[in-house]
Amino acid sequence: MTSPRMSIRHRSRGRRRAVALSLGLGAVLTAGAALLGVSFAATTPAAQPNPNCSLTVPADPLTAQGLATPYKLTATNPAQGTCHESDPNQSAFVQATVLDPASGAVSVYNPLVIDQGTTPAIAPVLPTLPTNAVVGIWFGYNGNTLSLLGQTRAGRCIGGTPKGQAFGQFAYCNAPAFFTAANTAERAGKLTVPPLGIGRDGKACPTTRDFGLVDQDQSDNVTAEYLATARGRTAQKTAKNSAAMGSGRRMRNTTALLNGSDNLLLVDFVDPALGCTPWTAPNLADPGSKVTSLALNELQAAKFQTAPIALVPLNDPMVAENNKQSLRKANLYRAGVDQPTISAAANGDPKAYCADLATVGAQRINLDQPFTAKAPSPAAGQSLFDFLTQRLAASLTSLGCRQAPPPPTPSTSTVPTATPSTSTVPTATPSTSTVPTATPSTTAMPTATPSTSTVPTATPSTTAMPTATPSTTAMPTIPAEPSTSPPACCTQ
Repeated sequence: MTSPRMSIRHRSRGRRRAVALSLGLGAVLTAGAALLGVSFAATTPAAQPNPNCSLTVPADPLTAQGLATPYKLTATNPAQGTCHESDPNQSAFVQATVLDPASGAVSVYNPLVIDQGTTPAIAPVLPTLPTNAVVGIWFGYNGNTLSLLGQTRAGRCIGGTPKGQAFGQFAYCNAPAFFTAANTAERAGKLTVPPLGIGRDGKACPTTRDFGLVDQDQSDNVTAEYLATARGRTAQKTAKNSAAMGSGRRMRNTTALLNGSDNLLLVDFVDPALGCTPWTAPNLADPGSKVTSLALNELQAAKFQTAPIALVPLNDPMVAENNKQSLRKANLYRAGVDQPTISAAANGDPKAYCADLATVGAQRINLDQPFTAKAPSPAAGQSLFDFLTQRLAASLTSLGCRQAPPPPTPSTSTVPTATPSTSTVPTATPSTSTVPTATPSTTAMPTATPSTSTVPTATPSTTAMPTATPSTTAMPTIPAEPSTSPPACCTQ
């Protein structure tokens, strides 16, 4: 089973929101890093780092050479400051999943991100791809808005509404083609999607479409991980690189960089607590190892999640356009995570989503309390149960939901100090800058920060998210997102 890791928090993009909902995965990972005494940032972040950065997509991004060519991070607007991959508040992530259409075999490769004008600490591994490989690429970001530059057309990249607003922290390249090929291979009996298994609670193990796991903006960001030196140079996270960077005199004090997401929360915290095993595939950059990916999580969710199924709703802040519901944008987002387009059977109704989140979601969280009350969470000293409870409360508020689930009983048990992760989370002060409206659909978006209340409530909260208390090592805390008004779509 994948060991728990730390991830980065999701930050608001200046879009109209009800409250900071960033307890997504960033807070969760904080605790683990503190316990390990690991630092997330390789360089000291500025008080208010530039929240809007751009990635240059290399030539031929869907080929082996393109995957092995580092993506370069720059400031979208230099006047707002510089961007550095080793700053955990600005780190961008790229994750590819590869399908062999002949055999149905899948594998994962995490392309590297470096600062523009620098070179990798260690050159990326050139992957060996199968003949006629179908490659899908997904992006995650720890700031507000990630724009894609370069060979976006060659990669068939989408990050929002064309000539409109970006999703925020999320974007993808060639994802619909990948999922089409994967689903075709599955129907032909070539690709076998492993069953979810049964958790310690007697229920099917959760997926990224389980209301007990999702938050206000589900299915976002990735599980990729990088290494960074004290001087800010980066490398792929592999066993060989970890050994080299840990022993090299000029590359000591290496830190791990991770991306906060529902995906990482699932595979590194919820699954271990419930005795579940996430789906992994061979890591093409690290022979002999297997890793998780967004694409694998979504394929498994599409195959096995039972009703009610959480699908990106119209009141998801990521799919709003000019603070209004956007059917087109919601469908573009769904296409990137293998979800059906909005229809009578999957209509994305905000009220239905809120109702299921407030009832079914709360019920699953309460059911799992015996297993999560003593499990570590991203927030140091806070149980996974309390973390999920607060995250649910914040999600209901951010989505503008009126429903409130029955008050769960806060956990009073001592949270274990087991090592939940190998990295930590960022400390930047949330930005209040707005998202550029003219940016083509090549950007990615945030997850909100949860409130600190222990009982989910539909009343908007203005309380900042709890920060992790370092155990034995000083560690960054997760900032609260700016509090804003509810989306216009969901206040009825």
